[in-house]
Amino acid sequence: MAARWLELGALVAALLVTTPLLGGYMAKVYDPSLGRPRGDRFFSSIERPIYRLCGINPDSEQRWTVYTLSLLAFSLVSVLILYAQLRLQGHLPLNPDHYKGIEAKLSFNTAVSFLTNTNWQAYGDGVMSQLSQMAGLAFHNFVSAAAGAAVAVAFIRGLTRRRARTLGNFWVDLVRTCTRVLLPLAFLAALVLMSQGVIDNFHASRTVTTVAGQTQSIPGGPLAGQEAIKEGGQNGGGFFGANSAHPFENPNAVTSLLEIWLMLAIPFAFTFTFGRMARDQKQGWVVFATMFVMWLGMLLILTAFEARGSPKLGAAGADQRAVATQSGGNMEGKEVRIGPVGCGYFGSSTTSTSDGAVNCAHDSLTPLGGGTTMVNMMFGEISPGGTGSGLFGMLIFALLAVFIAGLMVGRTPEYLGKKIQAPEMKLVAIYILLPAIFILAFAGASVVVRTALNARLNDGPHGLSEIVYAFTQGFNNNGSAFGGLSANTQWYDTTLGLVMLVGRLGAMIPVLAIAGSLGRKRHIPATAGTFQTGTPLFAGLLFGVVIIVVGLTYFPVVALGPVVEHLVGHF
Repeated sequence: MAARWLELGALVAALLVTTPLLGGYMAKVYDPSLGRPRGDRFFSSIERPIYRLCGINPDSEQRWTVYTLSLLAFSLVSVLILYAQLRLQGHLPLNPDHYKGIEAKLSFNTAVSFLTNTNWQAYGDGVMSQLSQMAGLAFHNFVSAAAGAAVAVAFIRGLTRRRARTLGNFWVDLVRTCTRVLLPLAFLAALVLMSQGVIDNFHASRTVTTVAGQTQSIPGGPLAGQEAIKEGGQNGGGFFGANSAHPFENPNAVTSLLEIWLMLAIPFAFTFTFGRMARDQKQGWVVFATMFVMWLGMLLILTAFEARGSPKLGAAGADQRAVATQSGGNMEGKEVRIGPVGCGYFGSSTTSTSDGAVNCAHDSLTPLGGGTTMVNMMFGEISPGGTGSGLFGMLIFALLAVFIAGLMVGRTPEYLGKKIQAPEMKLVAIYILLPAIFILAFAGASVVVRTALNARLNDGPHGLSEIVYAFTQGFNNNGSAFGGLSANTQWYDTTLGLVMLVGRLGAMIPVLAIAGSLGRKRHIPATAGTFQTGTPLFAGLLFGVVIIVVGLTYFPVVALGPVVEHLVGHF
C-alpha cells in the first residue's frame, strides 16, 4: 500500500511541476503578445503550407458568430467523412484482417462519438481496420481535442479583451493546437509507451500455439501512437475492448502512471494558460485549486470504496487483510496487476476528465464507487475536465458564482473587469440546464421503452445506474461505460449519438456567445466594493456553487441508483 501512496505523491508532484511549464508554453502558443513559444520557427514551417492549402489567412480574426459557424462546418464535414470511411471500410486498404464495412447505425454512433471527443465504443474487438484506427479514429482524437481547446481559448479572449468584436481565428487555433501541443506531446508519450511494451506495428492478428498446446490469436496494430493521443487529448477510445486493462495498452505501473498524467496534464495546464492570458495569475490558480481539490477528493473517495470492498466478504470468511497486498478489496472486474487502488486512481481521473479510458470494469465497482464515477461526470467533468472543455465549463460556474455573490451584496456582478448581466446569465442558464434536460429526459424515457430496458443485464437500482451512466457519459463526452448495458441497439445508438452531439456542440455555442458578448464590453476598473475573484474565498464560493447546483440536479437519480444499491447490499 505504501507503494500506492508513493505513486499518488509522484503523480501530484508531476502535475504541480508541469502545470506552469506546459500552461506557460500554451499561453504563448495562443497569445503571441506574451512572447514566441519554443520551436516557433520549426512549427511555423509546418503550418504555413497547411494555411496555403486550406486558404486560411492566419492574420485574420473572426467574430463569435463566424467562429461558431467554422466550428460547426468543420464538425459536419468531419462526421460525414468518418461515417463514409467506416461504411466503406471493407473496400479500403490497410485492412490485413479483412474486416467488413460497419452497419449504418453503428457507423453513425461511432462517427458522432469520435467527432465529439466522447469516443464511446458500442462495439468490441475485431471491428475496426488499421486504416480506420489511424486515419479515422486517431485523427479525430487530435482534431476533436483541438476543437475543445480552440473554444476555451476564444472564451478566454472574450473575458480578457476590451471592446473587441473578434475572438481569434478558429482554423488557426485548431491547427496550432494540433501541431504545437498535441502532436509533440503524443509523439514523446508514444516513445515512452513503446519502450515499456505497448505494441505499435502493422501486423495482422497471428495465431500461435501456447505452452499448454492451445491456440491463441495475438493481435497487432498501430497502438502506442493512438494510446498516447487517446490519453493526452482526453479521448479514451481504446484499441481493444478491454481498453487500458489490456496488457498491450497498459502493461505495467509506469505506463499506468504515465496514462493518468496524460489525462490530467493539459486540462490542469489550461488553468495556468488562463491566468497568463488574463495577466492575472491568481485567477488561474483559483480555478486550478478548485479543480484540484475536487479531483483529489473524489479520487480518495473512490479508492477507499474499492479498497474496502464489501462487508459481505468478511461475513463469508474472506480475509480482508489481503487488501494490503491488493489481492483483496473489491477485485471483481479488475486485473490482479492493477488492483482496487490502481483502479481507483485511474477510474476517478478518467471520469473527472472527458477521457473515458478504463483499466477496470466500472460496472463491477462497488455501488458507491460506481456512484462516485457517475458524480464526477455529473459535475460536467470540470475537475479538471477535457482539453479546453474543462476550463470553459469551470469558468461558466465562475460567472454563476460572481452573479450569486452580486445578488447577496446588491451589486452588479463583475468578473475580470466585465459586468455580468442578463444576456450572459441567460446563456449560463442554458449551459447549465442542457445536461440535466437531456440526461434525465433520455434516461427517463429509457426506463419505459421496452427495447431500452431489455438492453440491461441487471434489474433494480444497478440497472437504473447503467442507463443513467450511459447518458451521463454521452452528454459530458466521456465515453466510459457500465458495461452491463448492451448499447449497440437502434435506441441507444441513435439517442446516445444525439446526446453526444448536443453535449458537445450545443454546449459550445452558448460558451462562444458569452465570449462574444463579454469581448464587446468595456473594462470596469476595480474599486473598494469589487468582489475579488483571485482569492481563497472565491475558490470556496466556486466550489460550493458547483456542489450545490449539481447536487440539486442529480441527487434524486443518484439516490435511486447507487445509494439504494449500497443500502440493499448492507442491510
